[in-house]
Amino acid sequence: MEKNVQISILLDTYGKLLTAKQSRLLDDYYNHDLSLSEIAENEGITRQAVRDNLKKGENKLFEYEEKLGIMKKTTMQEEKIAIILSEITKIKENASDKEIAKILEDVKNKLNCLV
Repeated sequence: MEKNVQISILLDTYGKLLTAKQSRLLDDYYNHDLSLSEIAENEGITRQAVRDNLKKGENKLFEYEEKLGIMKKTTMQEEKIAIILSEITKIKENASDKEIAKILEDVKNKLNCLV
C-alpha cells in the first residue's frame, strides 16, 4: 500500500489520539494535498516546524498501528468479506432453488453493508 494512502487511513483510525495540531497538519498534508509551505503559511510557523510535526505524527500513527493493529485487522476483514461475497455470487448463479437464491441475496446484502 502506498505510504500516503496508508497514513491517510491511519489518520482516520487514530487521528483523535494525536495532538490537535499534529492531526490538523497531517490532514492538510495527506488529505488536502497542501505543501509544507502552504501549511506553514496557514499555521504561522516555519516549514521545518511543519515537517517536524508531520514526522512526529506519522511515527505516532505507525506506533499505534503496531500496538493495536486496527488497520491490519480491518483490511483482513474486508478481504475475507470480499471472498465470501464472491463465493455467494458463484453459488447463487449455480443454484436452481429460488429460496436458496433469496437467502444468499439477503446474506450478500448484509455483508455489503459491512464493507
